[in-house]
Amino acid sequence: MITQDLAILKTVKAAGSRLAGLDIGDRTIGVSLSDTTWQLATPLQTVERRGTVKDVAALCQLVQAHHIVGIVAGFPLNMNGEEGPQAQKVRVFADALVAAIDLPIVLWDERWSTLAASRALLEADLSRKKRSKVIDKVAASYILQGVLDAIR
Repeated sequence: MITQDLAILKTVKAAGSRLAGLDIGDRTIGVSLSDTTWQLATPLQTVERRGTVKDVAALCQLVQAHHIVGIVAGFPLNMNGEEGPQAQKVRVFADALVAAIDLPIVLWDERWSTLAASRALLEADLSRKKRSKVIDKVAASYILQGVLDAIR
């Protein structure tokens, strides 16, 4: 199921379970994980895009390895709140992902996540090269943290 309704996540919460956050881009997918109490999001890794089938397979492995019961995907709406081409790409990928795994996927407005992640990394005084390696998974953690804060 793909939805923008956060209430679906409360129905799948179980002891020891986690949520995953995704920042889906054209070249990479940033991945973050919640802790088992669903309080804190932490960057996990960046998956290099190698085609939808391989990308979905890589994410399915992470779902199994980390006891993930739901996925939050950053949904890049335009500044006016409308869906643009990048949001449509995320929808298409989410459709492929939900066909492979039987988990709810929540689309979460991510308009400010990359900016917030960039600012945090700048404040941490990371070089441009180091920032480029971690920005996607940090943005994924901002996306997931937004949802964790909203469902508390």
